[in-house]
Amino acid sequence: MGAPRKYSQELQERATRMAVEARRDPDRSRGAIARIAGQLDVHPEALRNWVRQAEIDGGQRAGTTTEDAARILELEKENAELRRANTIRRRGTHSTCRARRSARAGATTAAAPRARR
Repeated sequence: MGAPRKYSQELQERATRMAVEARRDPDRSRGAIARIAGQLDVHPEALRNWVRQAEIDGGQRAGTTTEDAARILELEKENAELRRANTIRRRGTHSTCRARRSARAGATTAAAPRARR
């Protein structure tokens, strides 16, 4: 589980919307993020990251969308789980083969020796 959120989802969405709108207006675009961050008592870098991610999600900027990042995380977890399962399976197979070899070796040495002619 991740760290608790410092800012609510509602505040994040509102601040992002305000910053994106302000950046579209040439008269208000200069210093918009810092100004809005100060008004809403949000760290400017946090707001800058939210705006960047909103632009990526909106297709205005290149990068990994939130949806794609969630899918990648899900696939990485599944991959790790499968690797663990394969490791366990391989170890089990090796020990089973060793046990069979030991059982066969024990069976041939335990049998009575054949008489020579």
